[in-house]
Amino acid sequence: MRLIARRLLQLVVVVILATFIVFALQKARGGDPATAVIPFGSAQQRAQFNKDQHLSDPYFVQYGKWLGNFLQGDMGKTYNTNQDVSDLVKDAAPVSIQLILYAQVLALLIAIPAGVFTAYRAGTKTDAAINAIAFGLLSIPAIVLALVLSYYLSAKWKIFTTPYVPLGAGLSEHIQGMVLPVVTLAVGQIAVYMRLLRSDMIATLQEDFITMAKSKGISNQRVLWRHALRPSSLTLLTVAGLNFGTLISGAIIVEVLFSLPGIGQLLANAIVQVQYPMLQSIVALIAIVYVVVNFLLDALYVVIDPRIRHARSAA
Repeated sequence: MRLIARRLLQLVVVVILATFIVFALQKARGGDPATAVIPFGSAQQRAQFNKDQHLSDPYFVQYGKWLGNFLQGDMGKTYNTNQDVSDLVKDAAPVSIQLILYAQVLALLIAIPAGVFTAYRAGTKTDAAINAIAFGLLSIPAIVLALVLSYYLSAKWKIFTTPYVPLGAGLSEHIQGMVLPVVTLAVGQIAVYMRLLRSDMIATLQEDFITMAKSKGISNQRVLWRHALRPSSLTLLTVAGLNFGTLISGAIIVEVLFSLPGIGQLLANAIVQVQYPMLQSIVALIAIVYVVVNFLLDALYVVIDPRIRHARSAA
């Protein structure tokens, strides 16, 4: 109960800080929603628009009204089309969830075997070659990789030309439309995850319980995957959870470049169109998911490493 209460308090603090900082930065950036919505309107029309949208209220009053509405489940409406922000988020969220989930799964499917293998072959030429490739992948900016993949695989070679379609509209078309965005988002994470797991695995393989397992005649494959991987994966899990924010920022670039109708695209539009309610609501949702993911990771630690469970029970 104490852990849950602490996480709930953390959730409230993170949401308030994140949304207020974004609100302050957006205000400091400037930009007039009235001009964006009615660019050819008169000064009186713009003044009336600001009054109707409470944009002429004092700084903290505007933020307080938004926060009060958000806590009641009201994310506000868009200035230009008067659509509920919650409806737009519901439509866009599945796209971003799919993109991030696919990217994480792809990154882990490649990074975990590569990390285990390089730890087992640490110090060899194979280890050095794989690490060099990992550093090379890590140095490629997502925006550059997206442009290169789009040019060669889509525009020039006509391999992946299918635009995004929902999962229910056709599995083959859905996969084709998601390949390039997912690869773009996953490449950098593969290198990070592999290096982290390799480092922890090398340390774990020096532990006494690994030596004991080998002395019992247990095969190297079983020692690596059964005995060494689980206690070596805590750092990997932590970074994978904390990496959610990085993936969201990467997803914004990827969704814009590949025209994916996800949360990243919605967030980019909110910034460009000076849509305060949409921007703050999306940031608040991202902050909530971020804290919840880290709470779930804390619970998962206990399942993966029995040493943590015994330490907590002893305390």
